[in-house]
Amino acid sequence: MSHNLKKFLLKSVIVLALIHLAYFIYGYFKFAGISKINIYTEFYRFKFYDDVSISHFFVTGIFLLTILILLIRNHSRQQYNIRNLFKTGGLLLPIVFLSLTFFMSYSFGLNAKLKQELSEKNFNTDKTLLNVLNPFLYPGSSYNSETLFNVTNILYPKPYPVIEVKDTVFYDLADKESFSLQSAYYSIDTLKMLTSGYEKLKSATNAASELFGFDQKELQKRIILKTVRKDSTEIIFKGAEVNPQYDDNICIFLENKMLISPVNDQTVAKQQRQNAIERYKLLYKLNKDSLLQSFKKLDTLLKKYNIASSIKPAALTQDVFRFRDKDQDQLYQIRNNFDRNALIEKINTLNRLFYQPGYFHSSIREIFFIVLFSTWLFGFVIFVIATFIRKPKQPKPDPINQ
Repeated sequence: MSHNLKKFLLKSVIVLALIHLAYFIYGYFKFAGISKINIYTEFYRFKFYDDVSISHFFVTGIFLLTILILLIRNHSRQQYNIRNLFKTGGLLLPIVFLSLTFFMSYSFGLNAKLKQELSEKNFNTDKTLLNVLNPFLYPGSSYNSETLFNVTNILYPKPYPVIEVKDTVFYDLADKESFSLQSAYYSIDTLKMLTSGYEKLKSATNAASELFGFDQKELQKRIILKTVRKDSTEIIFKGAEVNPQYDDNICIFLENKMLISPVNDQTVAKQQRQNAIERYKLLYKLNKDSLLQSFKKLDTLLKKYNIASSIKPAALTQDVFRFRDKDQDQLYQIRNNFDRNALIEKINTLNRLFYQPGYFHSSIREIFFIVLFSTWLFGFVIFVIATFIRKPKQPKPDPINQ
């Protein structure tokens, strides 16, 4: 391969890099802001009808046509063996690839502007705020849901969380037998000990009675899970009975552990417990101004994400503390109206754009590779044909000198 051909290919790559930079800058300034993001937002799909696709088609076509013309005109008269031809073809493939991927640089530009407007740290801060305040933000009718608002969802304070045990109680009423289901709640306790000590404990009824407050048979009934790891045994068991309905430090807002969206790279269980602690502090430890400030941050967040809302932080704070104090009959009147579905869709979309950006959308992948190899093969074949047609002729031997 000649020095001139190498220079030509290098200059082609430099020109491509400049075009990619131009598309990156265009994508950066084209980003409309997080308020405009919706569930249909994606970084790029190659839509064939917008300004990026149209310009991409013409820029790529003109560039590749120019490269082919210059390659044939200036570099097809050289002597090429089979090895050099294939080496040249191999170097042309990445050039064709770069000329077909300007839309990726455009996508990187969109991503860069997104992360400048909303950093991952700030996004996680927003999700944490939403997760802490989530139980205050359901529609009033949702507070009747036993799935969402359930005693077993309470994670804090001690002795929570608890496990529910249902029992059937039979009655004799006027010579008729009836029954009802009753629920009892027990704390979930954990004990770690040497396996040898546990074996001794099983055989010592009095020791079990002193340790747990119930005999050895009762202990076996109350074990939820037993895990043996090497020489130690971990026992998770039902502990003391708990009565949440008579607990003045428990209200319905603590009976929900759902997350609107987990923070990335943190365990869900850890987040749920930490959110429960913060929520408990807002309700029972800190003054009302702390919850009011949290709702003001929520109001700012909803405006930032362009979510329709009629939340008034002061009124919502007043409602929360009223319903905290056992006035739950009128929970449907809680003044927390906003477009919850739009918020969840927005957060899910941002999660996808942050962590699964899809610069190379699956809908164009097959077509892209077909176009890539077809374009490369077409150009390479034309160059090979031109090389053999324009191959310099060998000079005829001079008969006088023979």
